Amino acid sequence: MRLEDRAVVAVSGPDAREFLQGLITNDLRRLHTPCYAALLTPQGKILFDFLIGEQNGAFLLDCAAEFRDAFVKRLSLYRLRAKIEITPRDDLAVVWHEEGVTNSTFWPDPRHKALGSRAIMPETDGARGGKQFEMARLDAGVPEGRDFGQDKIFALDGDLDELHGIAFDKGCYVGQELTARMKHKGTVRKRLLPVRTAAGTDLPSPGSAIAADGREVGAIQSVYGQRGFALMRLDRLAEAEGAALRAQDTGVTIDKPAWLFA
Repeated sequence: MRLEDRAVVAVSGPDAREFLQGLITNDLRRLHTPCYAALLTPQGKILFDFLIGEQNGAFLLDCAAEFRDAFVKRLSLYRLRAKIEITPRDDLAVVWHEEGVTNSTFWPDPRHKALGSRAIMPETDGARGGKQFEMARLDAGVPEGRDFGQDKIFALDGDLDELHGIAFDKGCYVGQELTARMKHKGTVRKRLLPVRTAAGTDLPSPGSAIAADGREVGAIQSVYGQRGFALMRLDRLAEAEGAALRAQDTGVTIDKPAWLFA
């Protein structure tokens, strides 16, 4: 099924690997199958997350369609004299298979096995699977794209380390210094966690504070009807264990995914 909310950007040319290696959070030297990565600000906050693989002599970046043009523009700012081409590929589509199949076309989503498999294929008018994939992603508690915002959340706060999106031993990339410091000093105090309404009503809008007994413990980041993601203070959430959580006048529940150890 085609994921209509995804787009493809190609980076090609003799300097493509070196160019991307110095920018993104994961290590292209280990790119045997597509991996998950992000482009950060120099301060270590997430600008764009994407899946990246190599195909027919080019690196293909599977990114959120709504951010594609901004992503291309940001990559182009770093181009300088590198011998590369950065090309939006409207002729290609991201296709999803709900099962974790591996063959010459499909590869497992590297973030979590519950997200099935993906492929990049010539644009097609086939069945659309955006809603089905969104439900699978929410069930697994995996954030992406607009759940992070842009220049809002540090990479570790956004769970990229737990989703196999960061290579801590690869060397320099944009935002590496602060990301590595947070990891090695254990200073991750916030995490992006799934949130849902307890009363069956829609979540309040992004930016709404979540409080326990009148004390703020986090804030809603994204909303998908009755479900979404919230950036939570881990220490305050632990202190509020057993207390009712509310966002505006709506009762909410935080569900920490089993894959998130921090």
